[in-house]
Amino acid sequence: MASVSSSHLILFIASLIIAASVAGTFTQGVQRLSSALGDRSIDVSGDIRTDISIISDPGSGAVYNESENNVTVLVKNTGSRSLPAESDRIDVLIDGQYQATATVTVLDGPSWRVGNVAKIEFSETLAENEDHRVAIIVNNDKEVLKFRT
Repeated sequence: MASVSSSHLILFIASLIIAASVAGTFTQGVQRLSSALGDRSIDVSGDIRTDISIISDPGSGAVYNESENNVTVLVKNTGSRSLPAESDRIDVLIDGQYQATATVTVLDGPSWRVGNVAKIEFSETLAENEDHRVAIIVNNDKEVLKFRT
């Protein structure tokens, strides 16, 4: 009878040890998942609060300066937070080609706050009498301007 009680006690202690280790593993996994979800929610919140609008008129001829081979796009911050007006934080593509030399200038204030307009300029030689597309991407918000040279 004593041998049955001692074997039950050993099995009980072993099951407690296994249960404690499994609970510790689950706790760590839940903490990691919670931290990852918190980080992702901050990123998504920033993306949601970011909104831009291209206000350049594609029919005005002010987008492409043929004599200087210069493209100028006016972009308004229509979101609910200030945006970085730095060329390394804004992606610019013309006809699918990335423009690494784009310059960004805020026209109506010291920073690109809500309602302010930024002028994005870059040099590119474009073929005449063809359709072109400029894509501006800020914090995963993409706006496209189609124009003809």
